[in-house]
Amino acid sequence: MTIRYKNAKVDLTTTNATDVFTMPNATTAVIKSILVSEDSGNADTITLTLTDSASAIFSLFKVKAVSANTTVELLTAPLVLAESEKITAQAATANRLHVVVSYMEIS
Repeated sequence: MTIRYKNAKVDLTTTNATDVFTMPNATTAVIKSILVSEDSGNADTITLTLTDSASAIFSLFKVKAVSANTTVELLTAPLVLAESEKITAQAATANRLHVVVSYMEIS
């Protein structure tokens, strides 16, 4: 078993759903932190979903408010992702939010 500490980052430059990261085959991850930062001086909202290996979509955060010029930690406990699952983020407004996911990858 190999454990690697990693992060995935995305700048939400559009209002389209954007994949933050997808777990590769034969890999599991323990997500320790999901930070969302607003850097335009305007409050915004973010929606975060998890898609499983059967393409079913689960809402993690639905229209979560992020105040102007702040950073919000979304997780209060670790979140486990299995192989082929992915996290997707969608901002209400383009060019305001950044997402950083810190995780431990186990393969």
